[in-house]
Amino acid sequence: MDLNSGTNETIFIKNLDTWYKIHKNFLVEKTLNELTGKESFTHAKLVSTYRSLRTNLPYLFTYKKHKHLVIHNTTNSLDGGVFSPMKMLIKIHRGLSKSLKLKMVDDYLVRDKKK
Repeated sequence: MDLNSGTNETIFIKNLDTWYKIHKNFLVEKTLNELTGKESFTHAKLVSTYRSLRTNLPYLFTYKKHKHLVIHNTTNSLDGGVFSPMKMLIKIHRGLSKSLKLKMVDDYLVRDKKK
């Protein structure tokens, strides 16, 4: 099942549903922790990822539904354009307390918003 085959929301949901049906038994496997006696999903990260996709489906295609908002379909501009310089600023000032770092981030984001 190729989830990248279409950018259409309907195709994506159909492929996700098909993938789940094929792999459901694998996803619901549980492992018993002998120390605590508690069961947990054997493939917890995969279950979490699937649930996250399911929960966030209404928002995944927002950039296509509201083209007038000019929403990017990736976070690349945030990672390289906003967060990277901000992280560098914080790294330069290593001795700052957590509260001062938070103030620095807040100030940076407020100034960036005004541009």
